[in-house]
Amino acid sequence: MDVLGKALAMLENHPLCDHCLGRQFAMLGHGLQNDERGKAIKLTLTFQAQAMMLAKDKQGVGTLKILAINGFCEAAREVLQKMNKRVPSQKALKSCFLCDDRFESVEDLVEGALPLLKDYEYRTFLLGTELPIEVEEREDEFKAKFEVRYGEDLRNEFGRVIGKRIADNIGKTVDFKKPEIVILVNPFSAETSVQSNPLYIAGRYRKLARGIPQSKWLCSNCHGGGCEKCGGTGKMYPESVEEIVGVPLLKAAEGSKTSFHGSGREDIDARMLGNGRPFAIEITQPKKRFLDLKNLEKTINRLGKGKVQVSTLRFADRAFVRKLKKSESTQKEYRVIIEFENRINDGDMRFVKEKLVNAIVMQRTPTRVMHRRADLTREKYIYELNIKKLAPKKAEMKLRCQGGLYVKELVSGDEGRTTPSVTEILKNKAKPMKLDVLNVIMED
Repeated sequence: MDVLGKALAMLENHPLCDHCLGRQFAMLGHGLQNDERGKAIKLTLTFQAQAMMLAKDKQGVGTLKILAINGFCEAAREVLQKMNKRVPSQKALKSCFLCDDRFESVEDLVEGALPLLKDYEYRTFLLGTELPIEVEEREDEFKAKFEVRYGEDLRNEFGRVIGKRIADNIGKTVDFKKPEIVILVNPFSAETSVQSNPLYIAGRYRKLARGIPQSKWLCSNCHGGGCEKCGGTGKMYPESVEEIVGVPLLKAAEGSKTSFHGSGREDIDARMLGNGRPFAIEITQPKKRFLDLKNLEKTINRLGKGKVQVSTLRFADRAFVRKLKKSESTQKEYRVIIEFENRINDGDMRFVKEKLVNAIVMQRTPTRVMHRRADLTREKYIYELNIKKLAPKKAEMKLRCQGGLYVKELVSGDEGRTTPSVTEILKNKAKPMKLDVLNVIMED
């Protein structure tokens, strides 16, 4: 069946507006909108039907009535009236079978969406369309029935038409991959909402004091509700790197919450020195995006003085967060003070260095983190290591190693779960006393 024949068959069975008829042939006719396609098809059918009438072909009248009734075609209605043929009143016409005449309310939907955008700062947006399941199923059945091969989905057309109207009003750029704002519209319920995609701010942090966790720890007893054990705070520790850094950013962005992402984490009792650890703060549902990061950096450093300091704050994206999570590809430098059970000498120090430089360390998940990590054995490489005696039973060890190495267990051996270890090499029980991360080697 040709295009016109198929279009007429569709109209014989169902009332269709210009948009919905034209959409079934969306891949035909370059540069046309679907409503223009639909109108052109109906006009062409009207011309053919009128020619048939003039040729005394009764089928012409039937086609014109189909176009006037199910095609809402004013041209066909006028031809019938001119030929003194009976035409149904406008009130008797049904609504479009596929869209229920919802394209007529596009401007109302746009007007409803615009006020919702006033509270947000953004450069790019995308229009998302929500449709009732029964509407999409009805269109699927329609396409199958008429073997539609050149059409597009109703959802796509609504998104394009409404999105263009909104773009014309707000002067922002449509971004199909990483929009800052998503406007969700349901043409059938007339519901409209705005979704602000996360804002990512990256940088490096230094933790200058011990006893501060990287992330907020909820109380193990009340899980954040507040109890006697946590003094009503709902937390195991009064503050964290996440809170010191994240709270000022959350307030500035007017978001709903933050999530902290770091290139690994140091222990609560360890400091993070040197250039700091790469991190990213993810701010959910931000209203403000045009932030002065230089001033925010100063604010965070003032509030975190003596505890946490940040540097090189900049805007990032989800791809950077994925890179942060691949901490295995980073290298890290540590300094640890070791206390031994028995006396040590310089020869012991040389022996430890000989055994650990360029060594592959086999580490079964440490007992202290078994509650949150899978019980696996991991291989970690040590690139450089220096160790020196500080006192008869005390030494300082510095090393550069593969990310993810548990340095405390490299010292203690963790009852044989880490091998080789300082304890194993010297057969002298070694205990890590003070641990500092000196550097996280990662391309920002």
